[in-house]
Amino acid sequence: MDHQPKFFENLSGAGKAIAVLTSGGDAQGMNAAVRAVVRMGIYVNAKVYFIYEGYQGMVDGGDNIVEVSWESVSSILQVGGTVIGSARCKSFRTREGRLQAALNLVRRGITNLCVIGGDGSLTGANLFREEWSGLLEELAQKGKIDAEAVKKYAYLNIVGMVGSIDNDFCGTDMTIGTDSALHRIIEVVDAIMTTAQSHQRTFVLEVMGRHCGYLALVSALACGADWVFIPEYPPEEGWEDTMCVKLSENRARKKRLNIIIVAEGAIDCHNKPITSEKVKDLVVQRLGFDTRVTILGHVQRGGTPSAFDRILASRMGVEAVLALLEATPDTPACVVSLSGNQAVRLPLMECVQMTQEVQKAMDEGRFLEAVRLRGRSFENNLNTYKLLSNKRPDAELPKTNFNVAVLNVGAPAAGMNAAVRAAVRVGITEGHKIFAVIDGFEGFAKGKIKEISWGDVGGWTGQGGSILGTKRTLPAKYLEKIAEQMRTNNINALMVIGGFEAYLGLLELSAAREKYDEFCVPMVMVPATVSNNVPGSDFSIGADTALNTITDTCDRIKQSASGTKRRVFIIETMGGYCGYLANMGGLAAGADAAYIFEEQFDIRELQANVEHLTEKMKTSIQRGLVLRNENCNENYTTDFIYQLYSEEGKGVFDCRKNVLGHMQQGGAPSPFDRNFGTKISAKAMQWISKKLKETYRKGKVFANTDDSVCLLGMRRRNLVFQPVVELKSETDFVHRIPKEQWWLKLRPLMKILAKYKTSYDVSDSGQLEHVAMLPKEAETGAI
Repeated sequence: MDHQPKFFENLSGAGKAIAVLTSGGDAQGMNAAVRAVVRMGIYVNAKVYFIYEGYQGMVDGGDNIVEVSWESVSSILQVGGTVIGSARCKSFRTREGRLQAALNLVRRGITNLCVIGGDGSLTGANLFREEWSGLLEELAQKGKIDAEAVKKYAYLNIVGMVGSIDNDFCGTDMTIGTDSALHRIIEVVDAIMTTAQSHQRTFVLEVMGRHCGYLALVSALACGADWVFIPEYPPEEGWEDTMCVKLSENRARKKRLNIIIVAEGAIDCHNKPITSEKVKDLVVQRLGFDTRVTILGHVQRGGTPSAFDRILASRMGVEAVLALLEATPDTPACVVSLSGNQAVRLPLMECVQMTQEVQKAMDEGRFLEAVRLRGRSFENNLNTYKLLSNKRPDAELPKTNFNVAVLNVGAPAAGMNAAVRAAVRVGITEGHKIFAVIDGFEGFAKGKIKEISWGDVGGWTGQGGSILGTKRTLPAKYLEKIAEQMRTNNINALMVIGGFEAYLGLLELSAAREKYDEFCVPMVMVPATVSNNVPGSDFSIGADTALNTITDTCDRIKQSASGTKRRVFIIETMGGYCGYLANMGGLAAGADAAYIFEEQFDIRELQANVEHLTEKMKTSIQRGLVLRNENCNENYTTDFIYQLYSEEGKGVFDCRKNVLGHMQQGGAPSPFDRNFGTKISAKAMQWISKKLKETYRKGKVFANTDDSVCLLGMRRRNLVFQPVVELKSETDFVHRIPKEQWWLKLRPLMKILAKYKTSYDVSDSGQLEHVAMLPKEAETGAI
């Protein structure tokens, strides 16, 4: 790959016409994608058209194909569904229909199509592209277009984005809408759990997914369901007995509720459907439990898109326009997709073929193959679920005689409890005794430590905050006492879940190894902080929940002004010196500016922002949003910026300010944080087991190398263990942030979508990859 920064200023859309349509089932986030395509298209001087009602609108033409302006997509970012409509279209399946569609496009000079939909919609688009020159020739023969037009519009370029809540498209980690659908499911599950607990009930929940069990599997992981039925992995023969035994065992352990999740396309190993009613009848007949069925249905498709979906769709929309500008007659139709947290381009038909392979494998009963074809992320979810949901009888568990301590350090972050639960259960399965430390390093020094069992962590995934208790105190002043506690309790390994303090804490403990042998044990850190400021990881547990809180609040704040005349809101976010929340919150909420410490700004820039906003407010745009990271500048405070905007905007708009504060740390964890926490923590505990085996000599554990104190982080496409000592060079200790942060590359994206002229480095994009070549070991940012 060419590592010279490549900027898209050289790519001009002048003279090009791009049309965007949404097709097939709707999904939350489609509007964010439409908005990004329109604004990026206009930014590069292309003409941009809406095609209303999907392919039907393309065939019908007329008012269904309309040129749009910048303002056309104002205020649609937070709206669910698709504002340009979607329809199933029979006529586009006929050559006659496609002929009419081609005529409607050529008359407007459109030869670039951006299609947002599922695999059916994208396959249709590809066929249309293949037939294009033939269709034009036929139109010329019929005298509907002239020979000049045939030459001028000889090629049709197509780029797809996958909008589907099922996440059933191979080659992409997350399709637009999946994360939002998980939000809807988890909201319902959390609500059902409280009523089920009250009555000691069993609930059977049916979720969408006719051919794909992703939603069922991930929501089962995220709420700790007792059993899950998915089409790719049918239960073994005799599952009825196994399930009933498990449910009654759980009840015997004083668990007051059971949750069973069924994908609508669930089947048994003979390809016969397993319905939610069938499961309910079975539980009632065999066990006599009070059982209820809840079918979620179209609730899952509704509501506003999550922060993840808005950012994903905005990134994909911009990438799609770049792909169209760079397309040549020889490049295959591509889909823009996400791998880890990188946007990639993949040949459309390779993805479609692989998606069809999965279905074929399921139809032929090759279920293990189907799971493998779904991709690494799906397989990991399934394996983690199996590991955490079934407690093996004590007699079957290995006995290692190792004791592992788990503690939370730093400020609370949503998802910490899910991480603790995973660590405890994986540790017990591996044969260790797990000890929970209350109140971080301070509690450790005071001896607040107790053994924790499998059942103790039941129901923890959905709880916010930190159940174990957490403190910011660093271990340096308690080294003697912590070493004593480790000796007394014979602790052979440490797992620390926390933020920047956890990282500093591990650095201090590893430095103290020379003096205290007790610290010569494997130690691992799992990053958990809303600020997302830990070096060595692109994401940390809790940041997604905080981002959703910010986004939801910004939506409400903007809506509060819907009846008033023009208004600008100045909103302060948390994050210490790290601008992640302000920047990504700005992208997700459609902010006009986001002030962060990492990108220094002066009074001239503030003035330019105010003038820019004033110009915008003179058009039909009614509301402005400005985000400010709490520590972005000691002098340009939130009050200062509020007063500046108030003064300069007199007569055009008025101002309000909000400091979001600690609400960003609270609340139930988002599906992403529950699953990221669960998977990363399970992997960390497996690493501890491996290290314990490697370092056990002559009856004791002794680990004093750098690689026995690691941080497990998500880097681009992989989860990697990195010695904390090696991360020192990547850290700005004064401001408690990594020296390089991947999300800064997305800053220009927010500026472009807010109508600023800017430079956007596109070196990372533009590489067409092949599906089969996607790294198989990639443990992705998808959940």
